[in-house]
Amino acid sequence: MLAEKKERVIMGIDPGTAIMGYGVVLEKGSKIELVTMGIVRMDHLDDHFLKLQRIFEKTMSLIDEYKPDVLAIEAPFYGKNIQVMLKLGRAQGIAMAAALSRNISVTEYAPRKIKQSITGKGTASKEQVALMLQRLLNFKETPEFLDATDGLAVAVCHSFQRINTSAGSKKSYSGWDAFVQDNKKRIK
Repeated sequence: MLAEKKERVIMGIDPGTAIMGYGVVLEKGSKIELVTMGIVRMDHLDDHFLKLQRIFEKTMSLIDEYKPDVLAIEAPFYGKNIQVMLKLGRAQGIAMAAALSRNISVTEYAPRKIKQSITGKGTASKEQVALMLQRLLNFKETPEFLDATDGLAVAVCHSFQRINTSAGSKKSYSGWDAFVQDNKKRIK
């Protein structure tokens, strides 16, 4: 059996055609550290294909800078506007293509799954997710846009999936407080 890698860099992306959020975490065993988070603005661009080009170039740049082992990405949510869904799907696909072109594995998570893993509630607001991430990763600054913490949440969600399955944990928690109580060593 192969020895499991002790450290892993996870990049999370919240795709968008106006603003793309991203976050990078370093996983050391069962601990997670914030590396960076931010946004890529495209709301000033009128051409959809220029936006896609910017997503691809920025994703490649982030990959080259932070050298993630895996890319976790938020799946587009289901909406009534087909054009919006198509554009979001393209944005997601472009970010995925950037990672795959560098042989980085990609995992997709539904928005509800991400919120559930961070806050214990699949219906949590963006603000609740951001506050929980501040506590979990011990950062004070509030990002200008919640898209940055959304991208970070995808990365943390991915880390939680591996940590829980590698620890053989099948336990479910009724909320964040119960999780924290059982996992004090994982929180800084």
